[in-house]
Amino acid sequence: MALRLDYVAGVSPAKWLRAWADRRPDLPLEAERVDESAQCDRLRAGEADLAFVRLPVDETGLHRILLWEELAVAALPKDHPLAEADDLELADLADEPRAPEQDDPAMTLELVAAGTGYAILPHSLARLHHRRDVVAIPVTDAAPTRIALVWRVERDDADIQEFVGVVRGRTARSSRGADEPDETAAPPAKAAAASRARRQPAGAPRSGGRSGGTARGGRQQRRGGRRR
Repeated sequence: MALRLDYVAGVSPAKWLRAWADRRPDLPLEAERVDESAQCDRLRAGEADLAFVRLPVDETGLHRILLWEELAVAALPKDHPLAEADDLELADLADEPRAPEQDDPAMTLELVAAGTGYAILPHSLARLHHRRDVVAIPVTDAAPTRIALVWRVERDDADIQEFVGVVRGRTARSSRGADEPDETAAPPAKAAAASRARRQPAGAPRSGGRSGGTARGGRQQRRGGRRR
């Protein structure tokens, strides 16, 4: 017997696998990565007990706890005129073509590299599929995506709740009903810092701050230069 956990690309469950192995050596945890298009199918079919999913999903018949937000980034060819920006706004991309979105993010980035346009995707996916000819730049006003843990209502037993506790950071002595911070959620300050990240090849947005609004001034110059 084992507890079966699915997760989508961009989620790294290693720390929870280790914590579970330490706490419940009697009940192995088997993890498998699944496509977003089928992220709830195996769960509803009884082939998985829990799943880390990227919202939105059809939550009918499911319990859900919200976890962290994922920063949105714009993937651009490395030689694109906007590729040197510290960060971008959606307005900066308004006149740019958008690459055809594929089910496989790696293929979307392949089309970006080929010059078909830009793509907006979660930072975690840009990092997972990073390539040297594509850069990933934070988009400060793009809606973030959200990761959640879901499981079937009829499968809400003690083992499931113990894993939920592991994800929430509860210790073995903590009570299920205790009000505890969700340590996996990205705090606003961290998200704000990420949005000021320094530009790197796709998968590694810029890290570090900027001073005095220089980037915004540069953005305005780029807009003006592009439309003259």
